[in-house]
Amino acid sequence: VQTVTSQLVYKLNTGGPVYHAAAPIAPARWTGIYVNGGFGYGMWAADTTTQITGGPCVLCVNVEQGGKGWLGVAGLGYDYQLMPKIVVGVFGDYNISSLKGSIVDQILVQEGDIKQTSAWAAGGRAGWLVTPQILSYVTGGYTGARFSGTTLVNGFSGLPNGVTTPAFTTNGWFRGGGAEVAVAPGWFWRNEYRYASYRNQTVPESNNVFTINFKPAVQTFTTQAVYKFNWPG
Repeated sequence: VQTVTSQLVYKLNTGGPVYHAAAPIAPARWTGIYVNGGFGYGMWAADTTTQITGGPCVLCVNVEQGGKGWLGVAGLGYDYQLMPKIVVGVFGDYNISSLKGSIVDQILVQEGDIKQTSAWAAGGRAGWLVTPQILSYVTGGYTGARFSGTTLVNGFSGLPNGVTTPAFTTNGWFRGGGAEVAVAPGWFWRNEYRYASYRNQTVPESNNVFTINFKPAVQTFTTQAVYKFNWPG
């Protein structure tokens, strides 16, 4: 038997829970001055060679040294929502770090502990709003980093030989990218990757006989909280 019916139904509602549609989330406001702060992890690698001070390269085979560690970052910036989907901005930030590694004199076979102790950056960013609450962006600009002085030790015995190298600052450029999410009125959560390439630094040894050429590149990964001062207008 096959049947097709048309029926009128009356439902006796006995007071069960009533469900309402969720209120729409207001789009984030991206234009404004902001402050940011957070922490992260960094790694550096440096191409090194050794030469006679003021003279030619003696051991010209490039040796790559490296280091790693933690860092804290704080910054200030300004964003402008240029179009419904495009955000551009400028920023500056500073980090205190302890990215520890080694520097090597190839001629005397001696090495010392060296670390990046701080860095700064100034640049711009441009981003695309994947949703009104999520910004994907790229960055670029100018940067500088400070590396510590060292006390060199014999590479075989580990004993100090009285030779040191000074602390120094080197400058260069950076590029990177990340994503930022609006989490509350005025508050954003940022996750960012950055690659910085610095110029070669000639690091003299205290014996005034040899100089180490040190050209570092640093990669960092940070997570940050951002507060934006979104005044009306």
